[in-house]
Amino acid sequence: MNEPQRFRTLFLSDIHLGTRGCQAEMLIDFLREHDADRIYLVGDIFDGWRLKKGWYWPQTHNDVVQKLLRKARKGTEIIYIPGNHDEVMRSYLGSHFGGIDVRDRDIHETADGTRYLVIHGDQFDMVVRNAKWLAHIGDWAYTAALWFNGWFNRAKRLWGGQYWSLSRWLKLKVKQAVNFIGAFEEALAAEARRSRVDGVICGHIHHAAIKSQAGIRYVNTGDWVESCTAIAETETGEMVLIDWVEIARARRRAKLIDLRAAKAGKPAKVKPRAA
Repeated sequence: MNEPQRFRTLFLSDIHLGTRGCQAEMLIDFLREHDADRIYLVGDIFDGWRLKKGWYWPQTHNDVVQKLLRKARKGTEIIYIPGNHDEVMRSYLGSHFGGIDVRDRDIHETADGTRYLVIHGDQFDMVVRNAKWLAHIGDWAYTAALWFNGWFNRAKRLWGGQYWSLSRWLKLKVKQAVNFIGAFEEALAAEARRSRVDGVICGHIHHAAIKSQAGIRYVNTGDWVESCTAIAETETGEMVLIDWVEIARARRRAKLIDLRAAKAGKPAKVKPRAA
């Protein structure tokens, strides 16, 4: 087996363990192939909102937890910054569980000296702050979309298709959603400026990005429900976005090409492991 690709830091958020939409198997594959000196869990790691309504915790979700704890035991520093769906963890700020530190927010300095505020971001979502009942209605609609998306992708797999996210597509097409994302990015950039740092790393809106926002470096980790993305800091301090769905899709295409070559009697090419 190939050694995991190692980074200085990994940032993961919005895993939503405890929900049917969580892409736990894809995350396990990702964790198997990637390692880091430090891992930030940037909120909504498990979904307390859904678990209160009905218990759902398959073995794959337990495997994700065990994989992270195993990395902590092997020396990886893990910092857990709770979000709104796992807000119960905010009662344990400053605590240390099995090698995992729980913090409300943190300042992360990269290898090149860039300083980032690390925060989930729900504190700057006015719906969550001022109309929690409306947020729960939105959560119900979102869960329904994910339910449909799950059945759609099961049908696609029967025909050899790849994972596709309905909710992600809608988010990029509906004008109100696009406007909300823009306002969220502006609010987080303003908080980074107030915190006297160079950038912000957050989650919450399930929309991965690395961009400049009003002179502030804005980084969003994405999620492991719709897009299956993570942010990694290289040994030189560069921030890179890892799109695990796209990597899986590229690997599948490579296997199909090799299979066609084999059927044609040609030697299959050995493909290097994708990052």
